[in-house]
Amino acid sequence: MEIKKEWRSLPTPCYVVEEELLVKNLKILKRVEKEAGCHILLAQKAFSMYYFYPLIGEYISGATASGLYEARLGAEEMGKENHVFSPAYKEEDFEEILTLCDHIIFNSFAQWEKFKEKALAAGRECGIRINPECSTQEHGIYDPCSKGSRLGVTLANFKPKQLEGISGLHFHTLCEQGVDALEVTLKAVEEKFGQWLPKMKWVNFGGGHHITKSDYDVDQLIAIIKEFREKYQVEVYLEPGEAVALDTGFLVAEVLELIENDGQIAILDTSAACHMPDVLEMPYRPFVIGSGKAGEKKYTYTLGGPTCLAGDIIGTYSFDEALKVGDKIAFCDMAIYSMVKNNTFNGMPLPTIAVVDKDRKVRIVRKFGYKDFKMRL
Repeated sequence: MEIKKEWRSLPTPCYVVEEELLVKNLKILKRVEKEAGCHILLAQKAFSMYYFYPLIGEYISGATASGLYEARLGAEEMGKENHVFSPAYKEEDFEEILTLCDHIIFNSFAQWEKFKEKALAAGRECGIRINPECSTQEHGIYDPCSKGSRLGVTLANFKPKQLEGISGLHFHTLCEQGVDALEVTLKAVEEKFGQWLPKMKWVNFGGGHHITKSDYDVDQLIAIIKEFREKYQVEVYLEPGEAVALDTGFLVAEVLELIENDGQIAILDTSAACHMPDVLEMPYRPFVIGSGKAGEKKYTYTLGGPTCLAGDIIGTYSFDEALKVGDKIAFCDMAIYSMVKNNTFNGMPLPTIAVVDKDRKVRIVRKFGYKDFKMRL
């Protein structure tokens, strides 16, 4: 696979999101909504490229937010169902949140008691996030069920006498996982909180469902949701972020310099630390179009960024042809957790944002400059 011709004239670094690939994912999510009878929400923490919000809103029920700014973005740019969850709300934010969100989820009964009067007076649907204490993943930093987690109410801290006014329960325990992990989690939820489920109007299964990944069992997910809805007579919500934009985006970069130090090193105009921080935080090795693993092809290079951070290394890759200064390289799956997490460390420019529409026409959505760096400081 080669870099697509539409990308070659783009300024770099540049995030490129392909509408055709996004629609492919959205069609799968729409099928789940229709056949399972559930509501699917875009988790904006993974993908907040609001250029596509009108399109996304054609396929799924709405958006979910982690705080005031995302709540406002979802309300302004999608204008459908708008949910919010925060470990703790600031009083000065809450009044505006009430005007933006129809579902408000609280992380503790103390938060619920603090804000319940205002939330109910505004006619909002209110929920409590629960912690089933059931870990199904190995990424501790992303595991809300890890020991000492601050996310969700455990059974030991659950207060049934304070449920009046609560219309739903929310749990979010998964991260890039399949339906098998959801089944394990649901069993734990039912064992610990099952007696209160029939009293609820809705249950939110949270995010982390890799629904649009090629090997995800969509049919089984639909069956599980239908069974749960019928068993407890509740509405079911899912709030994937990654599944919406999975494999729809790319980060195109240029080779700036080639040096030798215990192997070949290519310095790019894009940075792991600044433009794809999950590469260091997760960590993981993003796929590069046309590349192989180290030594797999004739020419091997370690790809690094132009910052002063010694560890600003993206990974080691091999290519059929030797890299040259000025060559373009494209990293895959860069729509999610990239634009929302990027930063200007070292004064690094933020990547341009571009789209390729359904007719294969390239459109620059946003370019950034010095003022975008300066205004953050």
